[in-house]
Amino acid sequence: MIDQPILQTEDVSRRFGGLFAVRNVTFALAARGLHAVIGPNGAGKSTFVNLLSGQVQPSAGRILLRGQDVSGLPAWRFPHLGVTRSFQRTNIFKSFTVHENVRLAAQATRVFGKDMFSTVRRTAHLNDVADRAIERVGLADQRQTIAGILSHGAQRQLEIAMTLAIEPQVILLDEPLAGMGQDESERMAALMGGLATDHAVLLIEHDMDFVFQVADRMTVLVEGKILATGTPEEIRRNAAVQAAYLGDSDVH
Repeated sequence: MIDQPILQTEDVSRRFGGLFAVRNVTFALAARGLHAVIGPNGAGKSTFVNLLSGQVQPSAGRILLRGQDVSGLPAWRFPHLGVTRSFQRTNIFKSFTVHENVRLAAQATRVFGKDMFSTVRRTAHLNDVADRAIERVGLADQRQTIAGILSHGAQRQLEIAMTLAIEPQVILLDEPLAGMGQDESERMAALMGGLATDHAVLLIEHDMDFVFQVADRMTVLVEGKILATGTPEEIRRNAAVQAAYLGDSDVH
């Protein structure tokens, strides 16, 4: 059974000049679970995530968060509304410690104006928020490590900890496995599975073995349009998906 959607699109399109990157996409993201969006290069996947996070505005259609139209809101508003994301390139402060990175993320949606200059003591509860996020992604033993010397996989874990420090309901992940080895990918799979138990997680990823392992539902984009949506097994057996994207690949 699918949870009630928390984030939806209704006939959303995004056009750059005369080219549609996303075209007439109607989509629903459940309040819990991991929903993967897959498709060939140029299918519009990253543009779609950019639309869902306010990085770009739709040319047509609506984006609904908990039933409210958020289509025209700027990107900075989305974390305050419980929607956060990672990017294809790791986005951290490499000269800061793990804890400092996550604490700054925790402050981002909670401390404003002159309070930004408050003493650490006055906002000490944010240390607890940061520590919980760090522990959840498995970096507790590297809390005081400088972020720039972490492995690539650990840096991606740190970026997810920074998103968790905002205490979001929706997490958008754009190719989190890029550049990872097998061991790091397995740790990330375990992390995502845990997050999906109490968050809405949308994942864009090219590693099909990984996607079929972790996803609860999948949507296939081709040329900016939805070709199919269903469970991993339904997508695996879909003849149109096989012809357009999976081809003869043996995905188990």
